[in-house]
Amino acid sequence: MDIAALSVAMSQSSAQQSAGIALTKIAMDSGKESAVNMTEMLSNSAVDPNLGSYLDAMA
Repeated sequence: MDIAALSVAMSQSSAQQSAGIALTKIAMDSGKESAVNMTEMLSNSAVDPNLGSYLDAMA
C-alpha cells in the first residue's frame, strides 16, 4: 500500500470516528434533556396523598 492511500484511509477513519463521537454526544444531550423535562414534569404534578388510600366497596 502506498503512502497516499494510507493517508486517505487514515483520514477517512478519523472523520468517521469524529462523526460517531459527535452523534453520541448529541444523543446523550437529548437523553439528559428528556430526563430533566420528565423530572420537572413529575415534580410539578399535584398528587393528593389521600387518593387510593381507601377502597369503598359497597356490596
